[in-house]
Amino acid sequence: MRPREWSAAQMARVSFLSRRRHGNFIDGHEVEPGSGAYLPVVDPATELTIAEAPDSATADVELAVQAAQRAFDGPGWSGMRPADRERLLFRLSLLIEEHADELSALETLQSGKLNGLARAIDVGSGAEFVRYMAGWATKLEGQTLQNSIAVPPGARYFTYTQREPVGVVGAIVPWNFPLAIALWKVAPALAAGCTVVLKPSEETPLTALRLAELAMEAGFPPGVLNVVCGRGAAAGAALAAHASLGKISFTGSTPVGRAIGHAAIENMTRFTLELGGKSPLIVLADADPQEAAAGAAMGIFFHQGQVCTASSRILVHRSRYQEVIDALGRAAAGMKIGSGFDPEAQLGPLVSKRHFDRVMGYVDGARQEGAAVVTGGARALEGGCFMQPTVFADVDPQMRIVREEVFGPVAVVMPFDTEDEAVRMANDTPYGLSASVWSHDLSAVHRIVPRLKAGTVWVNAHNMLDNNLPFGGVKGSGMGRDLGRAAIESCTELKSVCMSV
Repeated sequence: MRPREWSAAQMARVSFLSRRRHGNFIDGHEVEPGSGAYLPVVDPATELTIAEAPDSATADVELAVQAAQRAFDGPGWSGMRPADRERLLFRLSLLIEEHADELSALETLQSGKLNGLARAIDVGSGAEFVRYMAGWATKLEGQTLQNSIAVPPGARYFTYTQREPVGVVGAIVPWNFPLAIALWKVAPALAAGCTVVLKPSEETPLTALRLAELAMEAGFPPGVLNVVCGRGAAAGAALAAHASLGKISFTGSTPVGRAIGHAAIENMTRFTLELGGKSPLIVLADADPQEAAAGAAMGIFFHQGQVCTASSRILVHRSRYQEVIDALGRAAAGMKIGSGFDPEAQLGPLVSKRHFDRVMGYVDGARQEGAAVVTGGARALEGGCFMQPTVFADVDPQMRIVREEVFGPVAVVMPFDTEDEAVRMANDTPYGLSASVWSHDLSAVHRIVPRLKAGTVWVNAHNMLDNNLPFGGVKGSGMGRDLGRAAIESCTELKSVCMSV
């Protein structure tokens, strides 16, 4: 079946797409953008428009923030028992699972990702994360603290801390995992007692809009979760710069993250930034080259390499270098490329023609700079944004393909001779999101892990996340953490109380 036939069959099954044009979701109902302008939502497997979503402006963001502020100030939310917020979040998680077919189909149609991946991660893991955060609603805590206040003589004081919600949280999410990352930001904020204005990518807004509808069905009060669609330069910038936000949370590129951080600082808004990556995968001399190559293939070709933690720099001990290159090249060349709805496909399309052209620009540039193509490096199918998985060897550390985030199925493989050299090469990047080490020498692993400048380090694995494990980066990969206890605490202010007794 051709990609267009796969997509047409799924579109006919998704009732949400019976309406071609969708508005923003503000204060519990659909609202047309003030300008009347809309943007196309394009299926990258067929390059056909499947829907339209608002091209929102500052006025639309203002409406959403005002609705969120009213909901936060009102007794229906701020006065709600934590146990009741827990119940609502749990109900939302069940509705996400109940609508798994619809949500995963929307994800595949708007982003091109494999449907099984969408169902397992965006929907399945997303629902689990909402349940995980639901439990935290009743577990936020402060401390009673001993004090040594000496004045006036003989006075006694009772001192403690408590956590309070920051207020309205702005959440700006990318196109690679639209529903999952939206839930990473929405669920902790709601569990903490905050309200949310969610701005999805203009390329993948459909699951965010459907999520808002499901939140209303779960029983959330109007205005608690609002969705404003549009371009980052307009709607995203207006949200990041809004003075009424208590926090802004952003996942995306490092340049945009810097701009959002600057805008937040102007208003002294709290922020979490999960940004780009150029993650090293280090293969030590004792590692099994076949096992390491299989791990590297998963690390870089998972979701067409459109993953911030993708293992795009593969550093291999020289004694294993050729074996790993050969095995990785065979794995890449043997992958089946096709529609995300094809159960046999291992790679789907890139998210858009714009992004396809960007990734191919890096590939062409690497060829011109003298890098050797081991396999791939070309369009995979006629029509759609399909690209061959690509492996480069003989690269120079200063090449753009080595230093910059490509965000596609493109890996470079480089040799090293010593442990110190491997660490130096791994850290020779402006990013610091993740890394992995492949070895069964525990002494070597324990020496290397503390030296890697990365927010997450995996050993004999790559791209593995857990709801309880904080996720974020250092250096140009951002500030703050998603997931885990850190996520909900970042949606709170810590208040100190000193009481004379």
